[in-house]
Amino acid sequence: MTPAGRMGRFVPMNCPQCVGIEQLFNDAEADAELRRFRKRGPRKTTRLLIEGVTEAGVTGRTLLDVGGGVGAVHLGLLAAGAKHALDIDASSAFIRTARQEAESRGLADRVTHRFGNFAEMAAEIPAADVVTLDRVICCYHDVEALLGLSARRASSTLGMVFPRDIMRARFMNRLLNLRRRLAGSPFRTFIHPRSRIEEILGSCGLESIFQRRTFFWQVGVFRRVRPAAR
Repeated sequence: MTPAGRMGRFVPMNCPQCVGIEQLFNDAEADAELRRFRKRGPRKTTRLLIEGVTEAGVTGRTLLDVGGGVGAVHLGLLAAGAKHALDIDASSAFIRTARQEAESRGLADRVTHRFGNFAEMAAEIPAADVVTLDRVICCYHDVEALLGLSARRASSTLGMVFPRDIMRARFMNRLLNLRRRLAGSPFRTFIHPRSRIEEILGSCGLESIFQRRTFFWQVGVFRRVRPAAR
């Protein structure tokens, strides 16, 4: 079945990276991740992200979850008191599993799921109180577009998980991308410089309020202190 058949209105994705996402994050990957999530709960960095965003305040707020995967972040924040979530993902398989999990938890009426490339869809996506990107900017080549568009839609808070810009992470990323290239996949991962990430968020009027680190990952929550620069 095509993505359009599963998800309703098809949103074309014109970048090779998104084609790679749809190929790599397929039904088998989505089903395996959903089984892992149901057995073990959110991954450590996802738990930290949910914790940081919850501390910033989610009760009664709307949520935009960019690249929501199986739904760990938006389901956790809905359970913490968020009012409604919009889940956008470039993998139709993960949209399917996220919808399935929301239904199984009785939250289907509080989540809207959309398949497509957020950077191409952003003009039609309304602002939300909270925007989250859990291991998402590392899956997209144009961090200025993806992060900038996401940040401008965060009325109050933005939370994200992204790779640390350190030698061991860059080395591992090169190996993984070499493996993907040899396998013929168009999908690549990226470690965007932390200085560039902070510059983009700063220009969008956001400042850091929560930071945690693991061996490879950085968890950050940012709050709006002024309107985004035009």
